[in-house]
Amino acid sequence: MSRFFSDKYAELKAYVPGEQPKKQQYIKLNTNENPFPPHPAVVKAAREAAGKLELYPEPECTELRETLAGRLGVSPDELIMTNGSDEILNFAFMAFCDRHIPAVFADITYGFYPVYGQINLVPYREIPLQEDLTIRIKDYFQSAGTIFIANPNAPTGIALRRDEIAEILQQNPYNVVVVDEAYVDFGAESCVPLIREYDNLLVTQTFSKSRSMAGARLGFGVANPEIIRDLKTIQYSTNPYNIDRMTMATGIACLQNDEYNMENCRTIMTTRERTRDALEKLGFEVTPSKTNFLFARHPDISGEELYLKLKERGILIRHFSVERIKDYNRITIGSQEDMETVVRVIGELVASDK
Repeated sequence: MSRFFSDKYAELKAYVPGEQPKKQQYIKLNTNENPFPPHPAVVKAAREAAGKLELYPEPECTELRETLAGRLGVSPDELIMTNGSDEILNFAFMAFCDRHIPAVFADITYGFYPVYGQINLVPYREIPLQEDLTIRIKDYFQSAGTIFIANPNAPTGIALRRDEIAEILQQNPYNVVVVDEAYVDFGAESCVPLIREYDNLLVTQTFSKSRSMAGARLGFGVANPEIIRDLKTIQYSTNPYNIDRMTMATGIACLQNDEYNMENCRTIMTTRERTRDALEKLGFEVTPSKTNFLFARHPDISGEELYLKLKERGILIRHFSVERIKDYNRITIGSQEDMETVVRVIGELVASDK
């Protein structure tokens, strides 16, 4: 750090994203990207929007919000569009947490939550997952803080049911509950239908995973109009033009062809279950994933060793050094061909380790 860096960030530990290789060609299964390209109409929309980049984008994202509202069955004033779901999560830390209202989240969950706490100078409390890596909902009752729940959770892939989230909402009427649904389209229940029943609910989602737009950076939040106004106050106080013209245009085209995306999700889920079965036959313990990845460990080979040996063979997966999960690896679901290759190579490594 330079001598000018503020002391208030002296303890800040930045989020570490997954590797993005620049030279060697890998089977890349480490950052939960969608193996399918966006719909051709999305590419066309980006190309057309690029011809007007001299003009600022419309900050309200009116057409995009109206299109998304129709898809979700909500009102446009119950939506806010953001630069990926990471931005709205940061907005939520800024809007609904302070030194008197801490953030509350699991000890094993999305790694950005503690970073947002630190950079916003917000105290936070981590609640341990159970031994089977599941959330015990009673641990979140009367939490006296703003709750952040990744559902399905990352990196475990395990989801709570909608009625379980509803219980947490009922038990925290005086605090906001943020449900981060980045992976919800891969088999979990969305809490969007609950926003009119619970005025303390904020649901966040992203176009990165299920809609093949990780490179475009588009996310959104769904909540009652008052919470949305709170978040827009933060947006307009930081970056009112947070969605660029090309991303806005591609988001609209993407939603207009959303059955293409949902069909791809169904394919990914089918490939996920086939891969899970194959890994279990090789002796792996695999969590019950409702995401586009698997979280797995083997009794005879450490998580780090498997990660390194696969990397040597041109396959990237994600390893975490956190003590509780250091024996696990997170494996993104790629194409069926990619997953067959991964299972074959893993089988060879496991056999050679015995």
